[in-house]
Amino acid sequence: MSPRKRASRPYPVDWERVAELRVFRTTPHEWEKLIRWRSDMRRKGWRLLQVSSDAGDLVAVFGRTKEELLERTGSGP
Repeated sequence: MSPRKRASRPYPVDWERVAELRVFRTTPHEWEKLIRWRSDMRRKGWRLLQVSSDAGDLVAVFGRTKEELLERTGSGP
């Protein structure tokens, strides 16, 4: 595997203060095959926030606000 320079954070830093984030990196071809997985992420409350490319890979950022997380766990106010 050859080392490639990758963005350390493919989203704005401010997003970390208000949301739990998941970064998914794959090839564009594989991304097209993951439609069921992406639907499951949405069903579980994750939103697709951003899609970009980096060195030929597709980089997808999913997120849920911290408020949404509290509501789902029943720990909300």
